[in-house]
Amino acid sequence: MKKSVLIAGVATLALCLASCNGGKKADTATTEESATETTAETATPEYKLLDLPTVDLADFPKDNDGWITLFDGKTLNGWRGYGREDVPAAWVVDEGAIHIKGSGMGEAGAKDGGDLVFAHRFSNFELEFEWKVDKGANSGVMYMIQEVEEKNDKGEWVLSPSYISAPEYQVLDNENHPDAKLGVDGNRQSASLYDMIPAKPQNAKPYGEWNKGKIMVYKGTVVHYLNSDSPCVEYHLWTPAWKEMLDKSKFSKDKWPLAYELLLNCGGENKEGFIGLQDHGDNVWYRNIRIKIMD
Repeated sequence: MKKSVLIAGVATLALCLASCNGGKKADTATTEESATETTAETATPEYKLLDLPTVDLADFPKDNDGWITLFDGKTLNGWRGYGREDVPAAWVVDEGAIHIKGSGMGEAGAKDGGDLVFAHRFSNFELEFEWKVDKGANSGVMYMIQEVEEKNDKGEWVLSPSYISAPEYQVLDNENHPDAKLGVDGNRQSASLYDMIPAKPQNAKPYGEWNKGKIMVYKGTVVHYLNSDSPCVEYHLWTPAWKEMLDKSKFSKDKWPLAYELLLNCGGENKEGFIGLQDHGDNVWYRNIRIKIMD
């Protein structure tokens, strides 16, 4: 692995609202109290982007049509844990597939779990993969990931979840996981843009069966596919419509200020990021992972 160029940023956002209302002391106090509450709700924590090792795509097999193999079916060469330089023990190669061993402890809850990323930043691409889930399992494929640490209330730097900077292609057992019935209009079901756009048609196969997924990202246009050559989700990053979706989601500015800032500017200054597989505490498998660069 080689060292990547640091793309670092530190952001602090504070909003202070003040007004005068007829010079009345009581009204001013009320306004100042309201301003303090607003600031607490919307202030973005101080954060920084990590500079961890990346790999050279020239070292990975490429076919005549330009498809690059990201997983050889035998090793986790090119992959590492999100926010770390090694592969978490919870991720293994199992009969030609990448398998996250279910811990039953929720998102990144296992002692040596956490999300898995391919250690190269991508901007414009087509990504193909196959996936299957255990009964009641939840996972996701994230893209444009930034590796982020934020400063907590104690002033300590802590690793933020991968999904606060990255859109997510939902991977789910729709029939048995409760998340399928949450959200709006099925926007937490398989292949959906998680918590924002439902995949339609919804044609995920039952747990235990392999599904074929594809994600295309090109100059801000993003398309999801599931078991079909026809799109099931399409949207456009860095547009007023993207901002509006964020405003209505669990990542809105008032609910999650840091996620809102990172997702609003998805991909950072260079509009690129890592591709990752989510550890949600459940058994999930991925295979036949390949990518075509569209720059």
